[in-house]
Amino acid sequence: MTAKAFHRLLAEARACRLCAEYLPLGPRPVLRASLTARLLIVGQAPGRKVHESGIPWNDPSGDRLRGWLGLGRERFYDERHIAIIPTGLCYPGKLPGRGGDCPPRPECAPKWHPPLRAALKQVRLTLLIGGYAQAFYLGNRAKASLADTVAAWREFLPEFLPLPHPSPRNLNWFRRHPWFEAEVIPELRRQVRTLLGDDAHS
Repeated sequence: MTAKAFHRLLAEARACRLCAEYLPLGPRPVLRASLTARLLIVGQAPGRKVHESGIPWNDPSGDRLRGWLGLGRERFYDERHIAIIPTGLCYPGKLPGRGGDCPPRPECAPKWHPPLRAALKQVRLTLLIGGYAQAFYLGNRAKASLADTVAAWREFLPEFLPLPHPSPRNLNWFRRHPWFEAEVIPELRRQVRTLLGDDAHS
C-alpha cells in the first residue's frame, strides 16, 4: 500500500460513523499508525479521558502500560515505530449501574482491523491487551479465561503477546497472578528492546 493510500485509509477510519447512534458522546475514533511501525498495540476501546483528549492511553491505564513496556511518553507516542489501534475505535460509554465501560462496539474491529493490519506490513509483534483484543485476533486459540490466555503467552509468540488490561480496576488480578510481573513483563520489555532498539527506554 502506498503512503497516500494508507493516509486515506486512516482518514476514513477517523471519520467513521458506523455506530454513531450507540455512542453516548458521539463518535471520535482514536488510533495512531504509520507504515513503518514495528509494534502494534491493540487494546479494548478508548475511555472517557481518551475520548476527550484524542490521545490513546492518555490515562492511568496508559501510565501502567508504559511502565510495563519500559517506555517514556515520547517513545510510546512515536507512531513511526508504534501503532495503536483499539478493538473499538470510539468510547462506548459506561455500563449501566456499574463502574466500568461498555464493551467495544462489535461493528468496529471487523470493519477496520483487517485493512489496517494488512497495511502494517512492518509490524513484528502485536500486543493483545484484554479479552476483547484476544478474542478477535486469537479466535479459538484463546483459552477459557484471560488468565489462561496470558499464562500461555509463549504459544502465541512471535506474532502476538497477550496481556491483561493495565487498568487500576485490575489490581486484584495482578496480586492473584504474581507470575505475570515475574515472567511476562521481562519478556515484554525484551521484545520491545529488540524491536525498537537499545534506545527503547528513552
